[in-house]
Amino acid sequence: MHLRLRVALLVITMLLSLFGARLVQLQGLDSQAYAARAEAAGFVHVDLPAERGDIVDRTGKKLAESVAGLMIIADPKWTAPDASAIARILSDKLGLDYFKTLKQLALPGKRFAYVARRIPATKATKAVAAVEKAGYSGLETRNDPLRTYPGDDLAANLTGFMNDDNQPSAGLEASFQNLLQGQSGSETYEVGGGNRIPLGENSEVKPINGKTLHLTIDSDAQWFAQRALRSAVLKSKAASGSAVAIDRRTGQIMALADYPTVDANDGGASPKRDWGARGVSAVYEPGSVEKVLTMSALIDRHKVVPRTKLVVPPELHVADRVIHDYFEHGTIHLTLGGVIALSSNIGTVLAARHISSPVLGGYLKKFGLGAVPDVGLPAESGGLLSDPSTWTELTHSNIAFGQGVAVTAVQMAAAVNTVANGGVYVQPSLILGKATDKDGVEVGSDLTTTHRVVAPRTARLVTHMMELVTTPGKGTAGATTSIPGYRVAGKTGTAQEPGGKCHCYAQGFYDVSFAGFAPADDPRFTVYVVIRHPKGASSGSGTAGPVFRQIMNHLLQKYDVPPTGTAPPNLDVYW
Repeated sequence: MHLRLRVALLVITMLLSLFGARLVQLQGLDSQAYAARAEAAGFVHVDLPAERGDIVDRTGKKLAESVAGLMIIADPKWTAPDASAIARILSDKLGLDYFKTLKQLALPGKRFAYVARRIPATKATKAVAAVEKAGYSGLETRNDPLRTYPGDDLAANLTGFMNDDNQPSAGLEASFQNLLQGQSGSETYEVGGGNRIPLGENSEVKPINGKTLHLTIDSDAQWFAQRALRSAVLKSKAASGSAVAIDRRTGQIMALADYPTVDANDGGASPKRDWGARGVSAVYEPGSVEKVLTMSALIDRHKVVPRTKLVVPPELHVADRVIHDYFEHGTIHLTLGGVIALSSNIGTVLAARHISSPVLGGYLKKFGLGAVPDVGLPAESGGLLSDPSTWTELTHSNIAFGQGVAVTAVQMAAAVNTVANGGVYVQPSLILGKATDKDGVEVGSDLTTTHRVVAPRTARLVTHMMELVTTPGKGTAGATTSIPGYRVAGKTGTAQEPGGKCHCYAQGFYDVSFAGFAPADDPRFTVYVVIRHPKGASSGSGTAGPVFRQIMNHLLQKYDVPPTGTAPPNLDVYW
């Protein structure tokens, strides 16, 4: 036992002697060399971005996607001495700001700096290779997915876009940020001599990619609607326009177009007023399209029928105001169908006197006016529908023909779709299935609600009256909205814009619109178009009507909706 203890002590003494000699070597003889090596070594922490989820249309076609991209990172300890030369190469190859790049390459006391983010992989690789070929070191690349929008402006009013700081700007990118962004990971690794040490310490937390957001949009119909709307807005020199196409049965939005809009690949270059979807955020007075809702309430209350006879004077005094029609006339004899066909304000007011303000207001609420549709886009508006108990005789009259109430394009499309759907309101939807927005609210077609507004008989009779509007020789829009082979129900609209300090209607500012559905006797689609502030001679029939016809015809043809071949009812305009 004593012998074993002596041997153990001898071994320990030898080991301590070796450690002591090594310590003398490190701290004394080779101290400067090893200090330099230790100084050159270090750890780098790098974020590993998650791949952002795609935004796709109803068929899976990508409207927004993440593609291969790289970030360029620097170790300023190694790039600082040659920062000027490296910055010049990167500026030439990638178009980076020279001075910002120079600053990142020469950050004092740092071992890590972002030089460029979300650069196409090929370009980033070639740029770093050019730096290394010039004899400089300290740059590396890491995966950094690049957000891109294959259709440029296609549905850009809906998708929104990512800004230069990789943050969502407007649209679905913003409202579904939590779902799309995923969860970033990270990696920490050891470097030495300006390079990663292959067998050095390393730890990694893998990123969790974002989820795909599915839309009800048909990208073909969306593209077509955007082009038709753009042409009408430019031709009429209008301020803006919106177009909405809805599947009558499901309430799913097939197209929601706005103009002006943005190129999502360069969204920041457009004015902020053009970001997002005007179709759910911009409010205006609907004008005569709202007469469809007023007539629905009257007929549903059994106050009138399409053949009810009205004596319509050239002007009508209500309180201290005088109501006129858009066309000059003496005293004329119109049926209720004729009031819709010719869009008579005076006739509508006379008919609306048969129901009280609370009754009319109640119907408008059931049609969706005054309530946010909740389709999942930011800044959705519920419009403005005042408490019916506060309406004066003038307010009641104005609202009856679409002034004094404010709506959005999606609200109005859904309201008219109620008539197309046999009197049942279907909540419009933009998200296919369901998804949770950044506020924790679930929306989507799986959660669509419905409620009955008017009886099936009411919807059928109002549809017959709307068919007069699109019948050549009878209605205001027969020449511009009829589609050969199909029965079309529709309604024109023209409304003055309120404005100015007088709280009255601004002279020369108005909006024109057209709403309709087809085939009228078995509707498949509802389309609504509004053109804001057109200049010159513009109207619901001549300006918005042709856009309606183009979009509707496209949808009917694409989805192989057969013509019904039956004739519309023979209603008279005059008596």
